[in-house]
Amino acid sequence: MLRTESAGSDIAYATQGSAGPKVLLVMGLGMRGIVWGPQIDDLSRDHQVAWFDHRGIGDSSPVRAAFRIDDLASDAVAVLDALGWEQAHVVGVSLGGMVAQEIALGFPGRVRSLTLIATHPGGPLGILPAPRGALRFAQSVVWRKPEALAELLYPASFLRDVDHEALQARMRAQFGRRQSRRTVAYQLGAVMRHDTRSRLGQIAVPTMVVKPGADILVRPFHSDDLVRMIPGARLLELADAGHGVTFQCAREVNDAVRDLVARVA
Repeated sequence: MLRTESAGSDIAYATQGSAGPKVLLVMGLGMRGIVWGPQIDDLSRDHQVAWFDHRGIGDSSPVRAAFRIDDLASDAVAVLDALGWEQAHVVGVSLGGMVAQEIALGFPGRVRSLTLIATHPGGPLGILPAPRGALRFAQSVVWRKPEALAELLYPASFLRDVDHEALQARMRAQFGRRQSRRTVAYQLGAVMRHDTRSRLGQIAVPTMVVKPGADILVRPFHSDDLVRMIPGARLLELADAGHGVTFQCAREVNDAVRDLVARVA
């Protein structure tokens, strides 16, 4: 991976694709950027795609102090700077969707379009998953049980029918090198302080919100809130999808991102 510096943190990033519109992918809590694999492999056929590891994650440098979502947004912009990209179509999932909101708000000139997947605008209700989601989150993140992570991300109906070899490969990529508990705690602290509700009306770029209807980690109604608060935002609802929608419904997500980019580029 390539590296750039952001506020004392060494951020690892990578790219794929040599032509077409520029797309920046922003991953969620505790996950390495390469977990965007289904999007990287597909979109890079006709787009320039970049992704990165958040500070403290994967190949980026360890964290030594707490940070906020807007700090992670600055890291993402540092990646754009290192690539020489003046603007990009920004796609974020979960925590990455919160970061994407802050990029659009704090660095509006750098964003061509915005795709927010399985995420929320913050506030008291934003940090409260469904009870089963809270349990599976603790089991997967705190106790590091791979089977709990699968149940957190995907509905039972999907787990029954999925290609288990492909799913196990994805689980290995998601766990990868275990992240430090300090990093996870700092990310959770950043999520708890996240609140863009009063500012989302300032977003002026074309925006798509992806709502996984069976998400037990980020309650689906948050997607409706985002669409209501962001002027002109469009909703893509995938009723049977869980929080791991970028894998479960990769084709639908990729097609929607490609369509949004084509309308704007």
